[in-house]
Amino acid sequence: MNILIKDAKVILPEGIVKEANIAIKDNMIVAVGEVPEGFVADKTINGKDKLATAGFVNAHTHVSMTLLRSYADDMQLMDWLENKIWPIEAKMKKEDIYWGAMLGIAEMLKGGTTTFADMYGDMERVAQACIDTDIRAVLSRGMIGAAPNGMQALEENKELFHDFNNANNGKITVMFGPHAPYTCPPDFLRKVVAVSEEYNAEIHIHLAETKGEVENCLKDYGKTPIALMEEVGILSRGVLAAHCVHLTDEDIALMKKYNVRVAHNPGSNMKLASGVVPVPKLLKAGVCVGLGTDGASSNNNLDMLEEINLATLLHKVHNLDPLAVPAFKGVQMGTEYGAKAVGLKDVGLIKEGYKADVVLFDLNEPQCYPRHDLISLLAYSMNSSMVNTVLVDGKVVLENKQFTTIDEEKIKYEANRCTMNLLNR
Repeated sequence: MNILIKDAKVILPEGIVKEANIAIKDNMIVAVGEVPEGFVADKTINGKDKLATAGFVNAHTHVSMTLLRSYADDMQLMDWLENKIWPIEAKMKKEDIYWGAMLGIAEMLKGGTTTFADMYGDMERVAQACIDTDIRAVLSRGMIGAAPNGMQALEENKELFHDFNNANNGKITVMFGPHAPYTCPPDFLRKVVAVSEEYNAEIHIHLAETKGEVENCLKDYGKTPIALMEEVGILSRGVLAAHCVHLTDEDIALMKKYNVRVAHNPGSNMKLASGVVPVPKLLKAGVCVGLGTDGASSNNNLDMLEEINLATLLHKVHNLDPLAVPAFKGVQMGTEYGAKAVGLKDVGLIKEGYKADVVLFDLNEPQCYPRHDLISLLAYSMNSSMVNTVLVDGKVVLENKQFTTIDEEKIKYEANRCTMNLLNR
């Protein structure tokens, strides 16, 4: 199907905004600017007073945990996990996983997030939710190697790869998902490395999230989590590393050496008091940093766009260079860098030859006046409620703020029903 987005204000890869047309053939952008000669649109979308961006990428989440939104807050990470989250997760059934994923995906799409990287259990149900909603996804089965079912989880990750890697017209990619060094002993991690080599797959893992994690790793192994991952071979496999809050200069050098990509989760880190990621230092070193939401609060993390705000505001709060993450850099972290972080090479830009993941924001809102700088407005003033239209892989999934294929009311009903059953209410 040929789609023409006409006369939109488009954020171009070099960081300028230009009024242009976006011509889409099937799932690819074929032109940005003038309509190509001979191009005939099957559908034309009026882009007047709309800002066109590449779809946002949520580089790290546990989407089915949306069912646990507001269930347990204002706690330290390990207290939160051990006393609240892990016990209720043990009760979750496959239908809970599915409807939690559907709820989170609906939230993401409605807020302009077109790709997400996810790690959880029963991931075949998350994969089915991705197929049913047509979102782009990078999935991994979360594995706790120290648990009795650690090896079973590894087998399930293999099955996930067999069944869903490149599924749904290539919109699903599968990685392997060892949870973290503090839940996965070195011997288990080496098994994951061997399997990832066999399957030619990359790895999604939590690293250096808390100060305690780093201290315990140094005590147990004499190495930081990053250095330990080099020793067991994880870094050589292509890594999406979530959090990376507490890093040494030597850690950052290793990350650059192995092209480790970071999923920065500022909202989660702030909520759990985990600390502040040295984003400016990572970017300066040439490490790719995308944005993620983590946890159960919000799959747009107060709003996926507010992640960009937080990435800058956290540096101001901690007396770091307030211009270390300027507006356009924040937008790149949410789009282009996020796509690179999750391992996608033709996603994250509005550019000829890239996948047609496009978001149109309505500029007829008070937050968009005066219009001195649209990129600055996007980073600091606009929010997901202003998303008007969303395309994923050339398919319109949201138009005039209404889903075209998703039954939003059914999703909310089923997600609430599952949650009440989990809590015996």
